[in-house]
Amino acid sequence: MRRKDREVTDFPAILEIIEHCDILRLGLADGAYPYIVPVNFAYEVRDGQLSFYIHGAMAGRKYEMLRRNPVCSFEMDNPLYIECLPEKKDVTMRYECVMGRADVTFLEGEERQRAIDDVLMARYEMTKDFAYNQAVVSHTALMKLTVTELTAKANRA
Repeated sequence: MRRKDREVTDFPAILEIIEHCDILRLGLADGAYPYIVPVNFAYEVRDGQLSFYIHGAMAGRKYEMLRRNPVCSFEMDNPLYIECLPEKKDVTMRYECVMGRADVTFLEGEERQRAIDDVLMARYEMTKDFAYNQAVVSHTALMKLTVTELTAKANRA
């Protein structure tokens, strides 16, 4: 990272940034051009390993690409505010972001159900006890992103 003064290396501080983000952007390899898609996510840390969970249709570009090549890059950010600095004749965006790479696994069986109940539905207070439609869930792909590389950066006041 070029701006070492903005690098965040403390793992609990990185988790705090993740907690403030609502969208994870997946970067996938698609021939000559990368393909980026925003997704909702949940996350957990088990035995020191950070994993993200995402879901989607069992068809389409994202699904097919991850089936062919189950790796990704990811990015999430939390824009804080724009600050004008008249004394420097400068403007800057205050933000926090997390980036990395992950191996992708399609979940099945008990592991899939645990991830839905204990991680995805628990992400937000309003969905913790929500009675979701099992018929819809049975036609939904659930993927675990096991993080292999992680960096974070912040430009705070």
